[in-house]
Amino acid sequence: MSTARKGPLLAPPADPPPRPVRWDDDEDDDVEPPKRKAWYSYLPLLAAVILMLLPHPSLLIVLVNYHLLVLNSPAQFLTHLAITYTLTFLAFSSLILILARDPGPVDADKAPETTAGSLDDMDFMQALLATEDLEPQTQAPGRWCKKCAASKPERTHHCSTCGRCVLKMDHHCFWLGDRCIGHRTYSAFIHLLTCITLLSVYVAALCVEAVYFAFTNPLAIDENTPLHDIYLAFYGIIMTLVFGSFWIYHLYLVTTNQTTLEHLSPYLLLRHLPPLPEQTDQSHFLSNPPLEHELSYAQRRVVREAHFHLRIYDVGWRKNWGQVVGWDRPWGWLHRLTVGGGGKGDGRTFPHNPRADDLLARLAAEIVAVDKHE
Repeated sequence: MSTARKGPLLAPPADPPPRPVRWDDDEDDDVEPPKRKAWYSYLPLLAAVILMLLPHPSLLIVLVNYHLLVLNSPAQFLTHLAITYTLTFLAFSSLILILARDPGPVDADKAPETTAGSLDDMDFMQALLATEDLEPQTQAPGRWCKKCAASKPERTHHCSTCGRCVLKMDHHCFWLGDRCIGHRTYSAFIHLLTCITLLSVYVAALCVEAVYFAFTNPLAIDENTPLHDIYLAFYGIIMTLVFGSFWIYHLYLVTTNQTTLEHLSPYLLLRHLPPLPEQTDQSHFLSNPPLEHELSYAQRRVVREAHFHLRIYDVGWRKNWGQVVGWDRPWGWLHRLTVGGGGKGDGRTFPHNPRADDLLARLAAEIVAVDKHE
């Protein structure tokens, strides 16, 4: 009696289906996790604090000897003293906030819900951050950080120096405690640049006037005060050129709703592309979405040119500023400019430019079309 041969009782398990996860290409597996920050990593922060305090002894000498003793104007003395030290206090307040606040923790298990059904369960702070006119897009599925072994919300990047992901990471700053500037600290960073730039302009204008007075009235003032005037005038002009240019650049980024990484990395657009049209050239097959190293020179040029006018998160300069700095009411920017503030939303989802999907579809079609004509 013959029996049919049966298969083994223990069959090897079938290959698991591929996970719908898109690994980020800006991260390397071979990079070791960073060690704890050493004491010398805070030396740039110490240098930044010294630079902020360095002109104040000479500034007090100029205010006392020139405005109080020579001009005999206590009102001008008190006005200049109040303005300079108010801006200095606000700058240090923003600096302390940047150092004390986490730039953007990523915790997928505690992501707040902002749907209409969960409005009743919000606490007071979440209700203040909620908005009706800007409805955020849902998080793109499948984004995963292979270093943190966790999901990556929209606009989140992994900082190799900090060894973690940061929500809406703008850049890593060695001058500010070797920390990242992210969703929760970017508005304080803008406030810090604003205060330092305004203080530098004010000190430069104040001391240039004093230098002019010293040269036109050499016998009306002592011989040491003009030296402090010249030193502060050059110091204020140099600080204005350095921090002012950086401040103007970030004003442009806020107005167009871009981060430094997004503005300097045009190939981040590839992550947002829809599925590419059918590709006939199998010798140069592109992934979906395409990776940067897969693109030819002509395709890279197309992406770079599209980067100049395709801003995915630009929803108009008013809403951009309201979203980044965090205000809803008219003239709310005045309060934020005075005391600073935090960004609007949870840092995980962001409203999209209504034209972004069409522009991304055109970019995907153009990438394939350029490949056919090569």
